[in-house]
Amino acid sequence: MNSALRFITCGSVDDGKSTLIGRLLVDTKAVLQDHLAGVQRQGETDLALLTDGLSAEREQGITIDVAYRYFSTAQRKFIIGDAPGHEQYTRNMVTAASSADAAVVLVDATKLDWQNPALALLPQTRRHSLLAHLLRVPSMVFAINKLDAVADARLAYQHIAQALATFAQAAGIHVTATVPVSALQGWNVVDGHADWCGYNGPSLLRVLEQLPTLPAEPDLSFSFPVQWVEKFHDSADTTQGRRVFWGRVATGQVAPGQKVKVFPSGQTAVVARVLNATRQQAHGLSGHSAGLILDREVDVSRGDWLVAEESALSPQRELHTTLAWMDDEPLVAGRVYWALHGHRWVKARVQRVTHRLNVNTLAHEEATQLEPNAIGHVTLTLQEPLLTLPYRVSRALGALILVDTASHKTSAAALLNA
Repeated sequence: MNSALRFITCGSVDDGKSTLIGRLLVDTKAVLQDHLAGVQRQGETDLALLTDGLSAEREQGITIDVAYRYFSTAQRKFIIGDAPGHEQYTRNMVTAASSADAAVVLVDATKLDWQNPALALLPQTRRHSLLAHLLRVPSMVFAINKLDAVADARLAYQHIAQALATFAQAAGIHVTATVPVSALQGWNVVDGHADWCGYNGPSLLRVLEQLPTLPAEPDLSFSFPVQWVEKFHDSADTTQGRRVFWGRVATGQVAPGQKVKVFPSGQTAVVARVLNATRQQAHGLSGHSAGLILDREVDVSRGDWLVAEESALSPQRELHTTLAWMDDEPLVAGRVYWALHGHRWVKARVQRVTHRLNVNTLAHEEATQLEPNAIGHVTLTLQEPLLTLPYRVSRALGALILVDTASHKTSAAALLNA
C-alpha cells in the first residue's frame, strides 16, 4: 500500500466540496450505518453533513473551519481536509494547504457561462488555485462538478477544462488531471462513468490513489526547531546531558555523533542519542518527530534551533516575502506583528508593500497596502534574526506566519522569496 495521502478540497462557495467528501466516504464504505442515518433529510442523505460538523455550519449551510476525515481503499489511506470556500475563511484554507500532498479544486459548472468558449472562472477558484501553488502543494487536480445539472455536459466540460488549462498555464501551475464529476450522483467520483463528457480517464479516486506524497527534505543540511525541553534524572551516564529536546526534524537527518550548533546562542555539542516517540533509539529523518540528547549540557529553550555545525544557514533580519494577507484590516507599512518561524517568536515590522497580485489577470500591480485576502510582495524587518531558506527550497525554513500583537489573530502567511 502507498503511504497515506493528505489532500484538501478547495474552490469557491457552494461548489460541492463537502458533498464530494461525503460521496467519497459513503462510496468507499467509510461511514457507519448509524452515522449515515443521522444525516438523513426528508428521506434523502445530505452528504455535506458528514463533514460540516459545527452547529453554525449546519445552520448556515456553509463550511467555516477545516474538517478532517479519514478513509482508505485497498491501494492507500487518505486524510481529507474540507477547506472553506468563503473569502473570510481564506486563512483556514491556507492552514490546510500548507501540509497537503495534493489539492482538489472544485469548479461548479452551473455557476459559469459554460456555453462560452472564453468563459471566466470565479475569483475564488483562481485564488485558491494560486494559494495552493504558492504553498508548493505538489499535485493539483481540477474536478468539474455538477455536470449532471447542465444541458450539455460534454460541451460544458470541454469549455471549462480549456479555461482551467489556460489559467493554469498563465499561472505556471502544473495540473495533474482535470476530471468531470457529479458529487451528488456519484458519477466518476469513486467509480468511473464510461465515456462521460468525452472523458475516458480514471475516476477522481483512481487519480488520487496514484498521486505522490509530499517529499521530505532529506538532502538539505540538518535543522531542528525545539518544541519542548524535557528534564530527566534516571540516567547514570555522565557523558551526556540530562535533557531531551523534542520536536520535528525540519530538514536533513540526524544520528548519534552528529555535531550540532544552537541558534541563536552559537553553542556547539554532539548528538549522543536520538529517540522516537516511544523513547527507543532511532534515526531522525526530516518530517519525523524525534527527541535529541546531547553529549553535554547546553542552554537550549523552546524556540531555539539545532542545526548541523557545518550548516551554511546565515541569520537574516530583512525578509522579502510573498504574503497572503488574511486579517480583516488592510496591511500597511509600519505595522508591527509577531512572526512565528518554527517555534520561535520575533517582532516583525512591515517595511514596505511593493506589489499586489491581481488574481484575475495574474499581473503584479504596484501597491502600498494589501486588502483582506490579497496576495502580494512584502518586505519585513525583524527585531531578531532568523535562520531561513527560500520557500522554493524548503517549506519548513521558508515559511512563517504573522500574528496581530493585540488580538492574537493570525494575520498572514508569509513565504520567503530568494
